[in-house]
Amino acid sequence: MTETLTYESHTVFVDELTPQQITQLQLATAQAHHLTPQFHDTLKTGRSGPELAIIPAGRFEMGSEPSEHGHQRDEAPRHLTMIRKPFAIGVYPITGEEFRLFREDTEWFLRPELIWHEGRYPAINIRMEDVKLFLAWLSLQTGQKYRLPTEAEWEYAARAGTTTPFHHGEDVSCREVHFNPFFPYREQQEKRRWYLPHCFPSPKASEVGLQAPNAWGLHDMHGNVWEFTQDHWTTSHLNANRDGSPSIAASPYWYVTKGGSWFDPAARARSAARKKRYMDEMDTNLGFRLVREL
Repeated sequence: MTETLTYESHTVFVDELTPQQITQLQLATAQAHHLTPQFHDTLKTGRSGPELAIIPAGRFEMGSEPSEHGHQRDEAPRHLTMIRKPFAIGVYPITGEEFRLFREDTEWFLRPELIWHEGRYPAINIRMEDVKLFLAWLSLQTGQKYRLPTEAEWEYAARAGTTTPFHHGEDVSCREVHFNPFFPYREQQEKRRWYLPHCFPSPKASEVGLQAPNAWGLHDMHGNVWEFTQDHWTTSHLNANRDGSPSIAASPYWYVTKGGSWFDPAARARSAARKKRYMDEMDTNLGFRLVREL
């Protein structure tokens, strides 16, 4: 199968592919759109936009089974989901330095009483309405359509063909994910006692890109900061649309966030984990990652 994967194999079950086949499918999809697997758009100012990675179309199993450690009822039932169109997604969550370009160009007001990140740290304490302003600005600057990922797109991108709780396997450590080390994964699963964390606790998010990427080249999909999706909150995946589109039965006031954070237990950083956030909510462990349509 490795020799025959092409962009046209858009109905492929990515769960059945090897990491090498995942990379080949990504390359074929990029070539079909005259792009490289990782690229960036150029702003009107001549500066580079956020780094993006091509995500091919395909099928995957979304959600988690009750047997998965850390499983919560809102992640069920696990169900087959089709991502019909390829897309590009941010290699990293939007950083302080990337959001600064928007601030300087639009004179967006930064509230001085809030904690803020600069440089390569994830942008935090941003309301959903401000996220939408940033996406509209970036779309105008590049001539491309930028938006938030759907929940299905986010999980599909995070898994990168895997069915395990994390893209790197069944367990997690501080080497792979920035989570709250007082709440580890394997020790809780095996009901073992622990007295000291295996790594030094952090009072904030880390710089992006410090841990290894998944098979599609995406960093920080597990841990560091929760990430907004465009989907409104549903209490489960019951009656979820098989094409991954948002449910019309969702709450209009709450959004789905994915990925876990530095403040949360390791189990909350699983690919299937999800958390609801209010429409005006801001937090030091909440950021966002964008999608660019192809």
